[in-house]
Amino acid sequence: MKSFSFFTIALLCLAILIIDILAFVGLQSIVNYINSASIKLIIYIVFWLFSIGLITSILILKIRMDNVHPSRRQLLISGLYGLTVSSFIPKIIFVSVITLFYFTKFLSPNSNWLIFVIVLALLSGFFPFLVIVYAIFKAAYRFKIHRVEVELSNLPKSFLDFKIVQISDIHIGSFNSRYHILDRAVKLINELKPDLIVFTGDLVNNYAWELKGWAKVFQKLNAKHGKFAILGNHDYGDYSEWKTPKSKQSNFESIKYFFKKIDFTLLLNEASIVSKNSDKIAVVGIENWGKPPFKQYGNLNEALKDVKNMPIKLLLSHDPSHWTEEVIDKTDIALTLSGHTHGMQAGVNLKSKKWSPIQYKYKHWAGLYQHKNQYLYVNRGLGWLGFPGRIGMRPEITCIQLKK
Repeated sequence: MKSFSFFTIALLCLAILIIDILAFVGLQSIVNYINSASIKLIIYIVFWLFSIGLITSILILKIRMDNVHPSRRQLLISGLYGLTVSSFIPKIIFVSVITLFYFTKFLSPNSNWLIFVIVLALLSGFFPFLVIVYAIFKAAYRFKIHRVEVELSNLPKSFLDFKIVQISDIHIGSFNSRYHILDRAVKLINELKPDLIVFTGDLVNNYAWELKGWAKVFQKLNAKHGKFAILGNHDYGDYSEWKTPKSKQSNFESIKYFFKKIDFTLLLNEASIVSKNSDKIAVVGIENWGKPPFKQYGNLNEALKDVKNMPIKLLLSHDPSHWTEEVIDKTDIALTLSGHTHGMQAGVNLKSKKWSPIQYKYKHWAGLYQHKNQYLYVNRGLGWLGFPGRIGMRPEITCIQLKK
């Protein structure tokens, strides 16, 4: 919220108030059929207490933003995002339904549709509210394992059935030191008995202090042939204000050092060789590369310079848009692993059918993609950012098995 002006926040509050007034008018048309005056009064008081309380909280938080500790600020903002979405969206749907039936005269006291309209209007408000509440308190931490097989024509024999577990976009500050939640994900990962664990960026939201106490959780991750990581756009501190360039650099160095503490090899425009028996594959990792306004720290040519002759190259690149811009038809990289999109934390996943609003911004946003003999897998993310929940887009652990 700090990045928005007070005028923008005031406009948001005005929009919330307008929707609440319209929702209240619609609510009155239903509540009028209740005979008890005291029950009516209680409903009205509760409605406006919540509405005024939300608007007041948003304004106070904006005014006091600079005086709130970043950890507390982050928690408050996420909570208010959740409250705003859980209030705003159901009320918009409720108002739309009431307005539709009002203008079609179905809300007339003499209409046979009256009971149907009342029930539909209430459901149109309560159902989205319940979905959003479930998304925040349950679905946000219902980790799902996606199992994928990738066939590579020149895969060395020793790497047949080689198991790669990918995690991405943890945004550890959003977990607010609830170590037990991520412990569940770590247990699921270890039960897969991975040969390799890779992390494809966005460890934090912005700050190194978010990592306090988390080393003991990540140190439990086990992989037979190593653990590798890259940085995401949020790991550079570009979305925060810093007193000096030195303080930003210190934050950045602390984040990089954390990977060393948890025994992950951080690849910064470089490659590492993974050996099994007498065979080898290359794991290549580049710094964040995204289309503007995202920064382009990545240098693929630099990362590939020592492994050009390797038969199989696995690329870790945070932003999936990099695949179409610099990888396919320009390199012989067999498999690219990305994250970044979160699947927008909202969408539909039904067997082979998937949809999310994020697809109108990113062509490749979740799951496996193929172009000739080159593959891209986009992980839906393990954590969350902004809206503190997930609707139809559960946090993901990817298990990729290599086939010939």
